[in-house]
Amino acid sequence: MTTEAITGAAALPGTDPDTAGRPAADLYTGDLHTALEDPALSSMNLLNEIAQQYPEAIPFAAGRPSESFFDVEDVHDHLRAYTRYLATERGLSPAEVRRTLFQYGRTKGIVHELVARNLAVDEGIECDPEAIVVTVGCQEAMYLVLRALRAGPRDVLLAVAPTYVGLTGAARLVDLPVLPVAGGAEGVDLDDLRAVLDRARRDGLRPRACYVMPDFANPSGLSLSRETRLRLLRLAREEDLLLLEDNPYGIFHGPGQQRVPTLKALDEHRRVIYLGSFAKTALPGARVGYLVADQRVADSRGRVGLLADQLSKIKSMLTVNTSPIAQAVVGGKLVRHDASLVAANVRERESYSRNLGQILDGLDRRLPGAAELGVTWNVPTGGFFVVLTLPFTADDALLELSARSYGVLWTPMSHFYDGVGGEHQLRLSVSAVTAQQIDLGLDRLAALITDRIATGVDHA
Repeated sequence: MTTEAITGAAALPGTDPDTAGRPAADLYTGDLHTALEDPALSSMNLLNEIAQQYPEAIPFAAGRPSESFFDVEDVHDHLRAYTRYLATERGLSPAEVRRTLFQYGRTKGIVHELVARNLAVDEGIECDPEAIVVTVGCQEAMYLVLRALRAGPRDVLLAVAPTYVGLTGAARLVDLPVLPVAGGAEGVDLDDLRAVLDRARRDGLRPRACYVMPDFANPSGLSLSRETRLRLLRLAREEDLLLLEDNPYGIFHGPGQQRVPTLKALDEHRRVIYLGSFAKTALPGARVGYLVADQRVADSRGRVGLLADQLSKIKSMLTVNTSPIAQAVVGGKLVRHDASLVAANVRERESYSRNLGQILDGLDRRLPGAAELGVTWNVPTGGFFVVLTLPFTADDALLELSARSYGVLWTPMSHFYDGVGGEHQLRLSVSAVTAQQIDLGLDRLAALITDRIATGVDHA
């Protein structure tokens, strides 16, 4: 059968004014959800494609944990540890253990009690295990919350810019516009946040929440001080605004540093919905995340329950439940480390901290007098990311050139802005590289920067 026969009038220009001039195809993105044409949904795929096309390039782009800490035997050991936990601590029979591991299971998850223990031990967050929904990665947690908050066309989300692209993409999928809030030197500009709220309400919009990553944010690497966190919580209460706190990097601080409490640990008025992930601290391949939604919700019959229960209704129609086997692997890791991911990630934290220090020191050595040339970078105290500001455009085209001709990968910061922003910045990830790769990668990056400046291409 010919393409014309399959596509019908859509393949015959002139037969339909809405389809005239279209290439022959079975479907058109213009007839599908508008988010499919949005750059936010293409960013991750584009970066992955470039990385696959140039596998020998030094991978400063990937914000993933180091594979040097992975061991296949750990998966089996974690699974056995969780199985013992079910039998001994939970008192389940062999048949009940099998059912827990192999059946669909509870929509809100089977490791919720261990997650609650972990939050108490590592984060000082005391929460009812019933307020936890275990999700398919943190990405699903974001989607569930945004889907619930988007009740009508007036609803909008605020997000501190630059913003993790997965959050922007999830908002697109539920038709929830995202209004950027300036980050500034302190990680969030509270004056700008209030101004964005005022402007949105004057325009007849209803701000539902503000997304923020207070600890070593992706992509900026910035963190909020304790005082800024307290001020943000006060503002949220005064403005009747929820805060979506995303915390995948909080335990990866530098040596000798005292951790700042999470927003949720400081939250006394249930302003914060907490988004958690085990991708960086346990196993990314398990695809297990979670949310803490302890807000009280009254339904149309006057019954009051947890927001987590409402979100689980959405999950039941989206993914039914999170893989019990994947949960068991993560749960076993928690069991083996007395519910502490801080204790479980001592080697990882030390490694990432060394890498961060090596990159910062290496930039200083390779780019002396950089500021006079218009090259600067921030100095995060932990996490996975460093951001460079350059006197030329650091876009996808330059990334492809960098990978092809210089053998080094990084991420254009423009991917993390919803519109204009970040055109002259790039992000380096410290997590998935060895010490030898860092030295070689920085040599190559410095060559790219100096060559670009020497040729005078695209100076700001």
